[in-house]
This record gives sequence, C-alpha cells and structure tokens, in this order.
Amino acid sequence: MTPLDEDAIVGCLLGQAVGDAMGLPAENLPPKRIARLFPNLDRPQFFFGYGMGSDDTEHACMTSQALLRSGGDVDRFRNSLAWRLRWWLIGMPAGIGLATLKSCVKLWLGFPPTRSGVHSAGNGPAMRAAVLGVAGPAEPEHRPWVIACTQITHTDPQAFAGAFLVAFAARVAARGRTSPINSEQFWTTVTESGPEPLRTSDLFRHMRTACEQFQAGGSLTDLVAAMKLRNGVSGYIAHTIPVAIFAFLKHPDEYRTAVESVIRLGGDTDTGAAITGALVGTRVGKAGIPKEWLDRYADWPRSASYVEALGKRLAEGSWRNSPQPDVSFCWWAIPFRNLFFFIVVLVHAFRRLLPPY
Repeated sequence: MTPLDEDAIVGCLLGQAVGDAMGLPAENLPPKRIARLFPNLDRPQFFFGYGMGSDDTEHACMTSQALLRSGGDVDRFRNSLAWRLRWWLIGMPAGIGLATLKSCVKLWLGFPPTRSGVHSAGNGPAMRAAVLGVAGPAEPEHRPWVIACTQITHTDPQAFAGAFLVAFAARVAARGRTSPINSEQFWTTVTESGPEPLRTSDLFRHMRTACEQFQAGGSLTDLVAAMKLRNGVSGYIAHTIPVAIFAFLKHPDEYRTAVESVIRLGGDTDTGAAITGALVGTRVGKAGIPKEWLDRYADWPRSASYVEALGKRLAEGSWRNSPQPDVSFCWWAIPFRNLFFFIVVLVHAFRRLLPPY
C-alpha cells in the first residue's frame, strides 16, 4: 500500500477552500467589472477582509468524509456521499447548481445514487474530483470512484471526463512535487484520451486549444480569447477545466499568481479559483498558500482547521482497509451559517450596483 502524502492532501483541500474564498466575491462578474471593484486581490473580500467557502469547499469536504467512511469500498463511498448530499440540501445552501439541486431532490424521493444524476455538464463533479486524485486509490482503480462521485449528480459524458481530468491533474501535482512537471507529456495524455465521440466534444476541443496556447507561450487571457469567452469563464465544465488546468501548468509553484489570474478572467470565479487552488495547493502544500489568505479564511463550522484535520485523517490511510469515523464538526450550526452567508451574498449583490463603473 503506497503511503499517502499528508502535505499534498492538506494542501489540496486548503488550496481549494482558500481559492474558493478568494474567488467568491467576484463570481459572475465580467473581467472589467472585477478590475473596477477589486483592483487589489491581496486578501479575501467577502466580509470585512475575511473569506468564506461556497459549495466548492463543501463538496470537497463531503467527498473526503465519504472516503473516510468507505473502508476502501466504492459502493460504500457512493452511498455515504449520497447521504451527505441529501442532508446538505436540507441545510439550504446558497447558490446550489440546478443539476445538483435536481439530483439531491431525486435522492430524497428514493432514487438510488446510481440513478439520481441528471444530464448536465456543470462544474459539480469537478468540485469533488481533486481530492480523489490525491487521496484516492491508485490508477486505474481510481476510475470507479470518480465515476461514482460524478454520477450521483451529473450524467453528461463531459462531466465524467472533466472530473477525470481534474483527478488526473491532481495526481500529477502530487507525484511530481519536487521536480518540474512534464507539461508536454501531460497535454499529450489528456488531449488524446477518451473514446472517439467524446474527443469531438466541447471539452476536448477546448483542451486542445489550451494545449496549443500553452505550447505557443500564451497567457490565460489569450486562452479565453481563443475559446471566445468574452464575459468570463462560465459554469460549463468544458470551459472551466481547460482554464484551471492551464493555470495550474502555467504557474505550478505560484499559488497566488495562479488563483488571481483565474479570478481576473471573470465568470464562475469561485469554482475556477477553487479547482486551480486545489491543483496548485497539492503541489506546494499548506506552506505554499499565502498565509495572509489562509489566516483570513473565517468560515465555520467548516473552518480551516476542520479542513486540515480532514486532510490529515485521509493521509493516515486507515480508511482504505476499514471504515473510519467522521471528522466531527458542529453540523447543527450549518443552517445558521448558511443564513448569514446568504445575507452577505445579498449585500454583495447590492454593492455591485454601485460605483465605480
């Protein structure tokens, strides 16, 4: 049994949480508006200089807890994650994706997790994939786990492929932490993978565009221009994944630069920054995440210390042989936290109507 890299797993989860918190205030804004409202991305700006996570962080945490409870059995993992998604919906999370909402309702109506997903290629599966790549079973045994994690909410083939790409990128980040990443080999692998029908999809078309831009020395701005994303990166997995992976490969050891560059693109900034943060965080570990950002991650009860504890428990590896208890947190406080979160979101919505224009 290959030992798990604690620093990589903790870095992945904390990197995703901090990236989520940094990108959240700019969500759904175009690039020019972000430049006006947030000229300096030197700290979280969700609530008086502090940050909170959104569903991107919550899904990564639920996936981690489901891994702990799995005992190395993929069916037990799937059922545990489905149970958590049911109760996550009861907590009334703000900003839940439509596909995820429909799937959670289907779970409550009695659909099994193998049939609860809906045909969608939203970003939900990508939120849950990075930790599977870092902490999950070795290749190719990890594939059923990514499939199980995806099909609970999404059934579009691009959703499966996008989740696989994130898990693969996270695994590459974890394996080569002390040496340069072979970006040419990486692009060759990911652009030539998958069945032929999928390789003609939007996702792989944009991945090939990302490969061309990377090899030509282009920037993220060049990439989104080539992808014709004029108002920011959408919540479509075929848009988000090429951008996040490009940012990771462009700045594999520069967490701040990678995350900020994705936020500056606009659109679904919290998810883009969360996935990018998870990939770079896997490589650089907790120490590579800007301390002033991490110290201002002020969410509760899913706090930074809770997220770190999850990573450390996963790294112990005992869950791969027998089910382990959850990392406890004050679950009863979730509805109150979500109410506060929703109020702050409304304040941000009003602020966006005001100058500077």
